Amino acid sequence: MHASIRHFPWAAPALLCAALGAGAAAWAQPGSGPSGGAADAPLVVRIGHAGPISGPIADLGKDEENGVRMALDDLNARGLQIGGRRVRWKLEAGDDGGDPGQAVALARRMCDRRVAAVVGHLQSGTTLPASQVYHDCGIALVTPAASNPAITQAGHDTTYRVIADDRAVADALVAHAAGKLGVKRVAIIDDRTAYGQGVVALFEAEAREQGLEIVDKQYTSDKATDFTQVLTAIKGKRPDAIFFGGLDVQAGPMLRQMAQLAMNNVRLLGGDGQCTLRLPEQAGNAHTLSNVVCAMGGSPIERMPGGVAWKQRYDQRFAGQYQVFSPYAYDATMVLAQAMLRADSIRPDAYIPYLRQTRHDGVTDAISFTPQGELQEPAVTLYHYEQGVRKPLP
Repeated sequence: MHASIRHFPWAAPALLCAALGAGAAAWAQPGSGPSGGAADAPLVVRIGHAGPISGPIADLGKDEENGVRMALDDLNARGLQIGGRRVRWKLEAGDDGGDPGQAVALARRMCDRRVAAVVGHLQSGTTLPASQVYHDCGIALVTPAASNPAITQAGHDTTYRVIADDRAVADALVAHAAGKLGVKRVAIIDDRTAYGQGVVALFEAEAREQGLEIVDKQYTSDKATDFTQVLTAIKGKRPDAIFFGGLDVQAGPMLRQMAQLAMNNVRLLGGDGQCTLRLPEQAGNAHTLSNVVCAMGGSPIERMPGGVAWKQRYDQRFAGQYQVFSPYAYDATMVLAQAMLRADSIRPDAYIPYLRQTRHDGVTDAISFTPQGELQEPAVTLYHYEQGVRKPLP
């Protein structure tokens, strides 16, 4: 087992620095870090965060960014060194607006600025095209949230994920729906985003494999708010459940309209995109909220190895802002920092081999990667909503 970041405060500084500091200085650029300044000047290591800081899911993006900020603050408090120089970890924040084109433009800016690494993006639709840009310029990307399996199937050694992918989520959800809920007939609604299409394809394949009947398949968009026509068509097919491939901003209105159409006994199944703390608010606490069963990669905060203590610190710093992905963003940042410290360099070509070898006892779980950049042992948790509160199923 390699030393993890959480053990570094007790390690001797000499053990953290091997002798590749020249590489770190070479990666830094004029005006953005040390590039020929005094020998005792700090080495500025800029970690990018890319996510939706504006738009309808800005709360999720800001929460993710908060996780990165918190990790960088913790790293700065430890007085770490790379190449014999004191390190100052700095956030390079970026807003992709939840838009694939904007995400690509942001990725190019991160490359132009030669950040040491990037944590993000939040959505599969933004991460997929951006990951190619990072690969082309040689910068490591660790996503705390984007779950489409295609993100790592490209085989880039620059791309990693610290949360379960949609395949694991879909398999767990189908098993529960068929085995515990007695679901036999399912309708599907696809929001046509990269996330929605990906998770729908995985759910549909696994559902058919387990003998569930797909009675209808409808399409919408991630901008829609009126689902009455779609739901009316589905209601006529008498499904036991609807699987929605999309986000909470659509799932909320969908639940309100299901209540208006008296679809009171129809389950609404979904992945991590709708399985958020704010879904009750989005749904106006409609009574159909109690019919939701959703699956998320990872564990609830109270079941994470370091979750409870970490959440207390997060709430003190970012009161009322916690959503879902900040602990994963925190771990993603720490995993990147660990690789740089082990390489004693912030050059991606120097630290990426150590990133592949990650063994890190994180807040969320023990983290190690497959050759494709996926977690070796991804966790999945099923949730429901009880009296307007999201709770893990036993």
